[in-house]
Amino acid sequence: MAAPSIIATPAAVILQTFGVRSATEQPRYQVVERIGPIEVRQYEGRIAAEALVAGDEARARSEGFRLIAGYIFGGNASSTQIAMTAPVAQASKGEKIAMTAPVAQQPSEAGWRIQFFMPAKYNLGALPKPRDARVRLVQLPPQTYAVLAFSGSRSPEAVALKEKQLAAELGRAAWKAAGEPQGWFYDPPWTLPILRRNEVAVEVERR
Repeated sequence: MAAPSIIATPAAVILQTFGVRSATEQPRYQVVERIGPIEVRQYEGRIAAEALVAGDEARARSEGFRLIAGYIFGGNASSTQIAMTAPVAQASKGEKIAMTAPVAQQPSEAGWRIQFFMPAKYNLGALPKPRDARVRLVQLPPQTYAVLAFSGSRSPEAVALKEKQLAAELGRAAWKAAGEPQGWFYDPPWTLPILRRNEVAVEVERR
């Protein structure tokens, strides 16, 4: 199979460099409570394309992104190729699948789970099947997350520090963690670090 075709127009690169992401769909949610810097969000059910990747955190993020981007950019049953442009455009004949944000990363028994969320208009039956067996489509139920946003570095060390801050804030709240923390990343690597939107999140339930 040929390498995926990833096309970014000069205008898109400039916008992304300065953190402009208005054309990128994001999962739908409602903020149900604010606790200092934390938002407690109720997310609707959604579909994710995910890959389980072994190795260290940074390498797993890169490999997982490559695998799932391959699905979005043509590694699927209908050979869809989607150009990463602003707005997202179809690069060849086939069903259009838009890139969405964020990319999610969390630990799993197999190493790391990397997820892209699919556009809200799709159900599982409407999405083409991945060609790579390491990529699968999963239906996620409605979930409640406590989320802490930050900019700058998204290195494993930076993410771990923010996860500790999130845990400390929750220790004083009426919510408790109900899963493992995740890193959510909204911008490409070339976005200026101070303008990046990064988040750490953990599924929560009331105490």
